[in-house]
Amino acid sequence: MSKDFNPNSAAQDDAGIFGLPFSADESQIIIIPVPWEVTVSYGGGTAAGPAAVFDASMQVDLYHHDFPELWKKGIYMDKIPDELLKLSESLRPEAEKIIEAIQQGVDAAQDLGLKVSYKAVNQGCEKMVAWVKARAAYWKSKGKIVGLLGGDHSTPLGYMQYLGEQHSDYGVLVLDAHYDLRNAYEGFKYSHASIFYNVLETVPQISKLIQVGIRDYCEEEKNYALSKGPRVQTYFDREIRKSQFKGQTWDQICHEIVNALPQKVYISVDIDGFDPKLCPNTGTPVAGGLEYEEGMHLFNVLKASGKEIIGFDLNEVSPGDTDWDGNVGARVLFHLCGLAAK
Repeated sequence: MSKDFNPNSAAQDDAGIFGLPFSADESQIIIIPVPWEVTVSYGGGTAAGPAAVFDASMQVDLYHHDFPELWKKGIYMDKIPDELLKLSESLRPEAEKIIEAIQQGVDAAQDLGLKVSYKAVNQGCEKMVAWVKARAAYWKSKGKIVGLLGGDHSTPLGYMQYLGEQHSDYGVLVLDAHYDLRNAYEGFKYSHASIFYNVLETVPQISKLIQVGIRDYCEEEKNYALSKGPRVQTYFDREIRKSQFKGQTWDQICHEIVNALPQKVYISVDIDGFDPKLCPNTGTPVAGGLEYEEGMHLFNVLKASGKEIIGFDLNEVSPGDTDWDGNVGARVLFHLCGLAAK
């Protein structure tokens, strides 16, 4: 880091994420960008999320209210992988052919022409999962704290699989509008809507999955969650509000959530877990959701509990025509870095 760096000055054009001057070696925290949106089923744009968050991060003041020394720890964003971006762009038309056929009533799974597209998409997504797992392993081997920046919500599977190989037991705290518990949604094994189905099926070391803010789901997902017993615990957005209407405070609810988690915790944030006014361009916005400070308070209660945060991700930021989504995403990411920092 340059001795001339002034954290109170405007970010320079050649600066790293958040305008920081640190190299990867000098940084405690590494952000892995994953520009991916192959199986998105509504709005697009999440592949541009990492770049949008990086650009908006230059406007984030470095004196964090809760973690004023955070910037000194060093935060570095890995290079956006061109090979993944190109693969995502090449596979998206194949997925769109399948999605459009399904919408027209075609049994896509039995269509010989679409089987080729299915194979290409599923194999490509498998490559992405493997790439993420290998990249997370690379940075963790260097003693770094690792965060993942998507991309759609299918992207962190490889990271959570890697953590399962390193830890005998951990929990996952999710902020999301959706369950994401579908089994191969629309025939895509690694669909963004199947992330936590895949996590539960492939990472047995995860003893607890707590999902907060859920407000859009199907019967299949609800039944699957119930079949997992206490391993899956859901805080539906509407039930949270009902409890608050009856006098329970958000602080009490946050402590209840955190107390149910094991000692080691991974945080997964889909930006659409927040109120859509904070993420209007995300692919599948849903009315309701957490306010920004409600999310930050939940995370701070987790931090104060003394539980170990072993990793985190932020997904589904889609820039749209403004800087707003990237701006909110950058601030959520900065806070996640503060939670995980040693």
